[in-house]
Amino acid sequence: MMLVGDEMRYDYVDRLTALREDRDVGQKVIANILGCTQSTVSKYELRESRYDIDDLIKLCEFYHVSADYILGLPKDMEYPDR
Repeated sequence: MMLVGDEMRYDYVDRLTALREDRDVGQKVIANILGCTQSTVSKYELRESRYDIDDLIKLCEFYHVSADYILGLPKDMEYPDR
């Protein structure tokens, strides 16, 4: 979690950990989905390592949530024209 102004905001690691815990899923299950070890998932959650984009995609699919949700982007975010 980080403090932005007077507000506490969750970062993507907090969101992924909360999703896992809210669904009563163990780190071993996530490790199987990502093709890594439980120790690696623990390192992600302790911020000793970072998830890569392929892992984020797999977790979005597993949890049925958007990457915007995991990344904490607002629903009404405007994207610049290309």
